[in-house]
Order: sequence, then structure tokens, then C-alpha cells
Amino acid sequence: MQTESIACQRALAFAKRIVSLCGHLRKEHNEYVLSKQILRSGTSIGANIAEARCGASRKDFMAKVYIALKESAETLYWLELLHITEYLSDDEYRSLYADCEEIRRMLSATTKRA
Repeated sequence: MQTESIACQRALAFAKRIVSLCGHLRKEHNEYVLSKQILRSGTSIGANIAEARCGASRKDFMAKVYIALKESAETLYWLELLHITEYLSDDEYRSLYADCEEIRRMLSATTKRA
């Protein structure tokens, strides 16, 4: 499906931003706990979409899409926490949140169509 391909591309670009964010958090703020959490969930979104694209069955495909959807929801939580604890500026938060929310909406639409 075309949406999964676009979602995979967006998730990869988002993962790159998350990796950069984690490097910044560690270097500038000595923050390792939250950065590890968001690194795990933020990069897992794309990894699960990639796995879904190679699913052995429709059920396998949907299971991976649901995991990616859950990881995107978790990432939104970590972004919000980083923002309210002032590790992220308003602009950084809005930009990252918008990217992740867009991916989450794509994944949600995929689950509804299937």
C-alpha cells in the first residue's frame, strides 16, 4: 500500500530527528534516562513499519502496524514530558510532535482500512 511506504519514509526521517535529539540531550543536558526512552520508542516506529511491510500474513502485517502505532503514542508522551520539563523548547516540541502525530494518524488510518 502507498500509505505504508509514505509512513515508512516519514518514520525514517523522524527517527533521524530523534537520534539527533538524543545526542543533544546527552551532550547539552547530561540527560540519559529520558533520552534512552525516546530513542527506543521513536526509532521503533519505523522499524515496525519496515517489518510490517514484509509480514508473512495479513495478521502479521497488522500486528506490526499496531506495535508501530503504540510506539508512536509512547513517543508523543515522551515528547510532552521533555517539553514540560523544559528539555525541549516550544518550537522543538511543536515540530517533533507534529511529525510524530502525522505518522500516528497514518498508522491509525491503516488499521481502520485493513
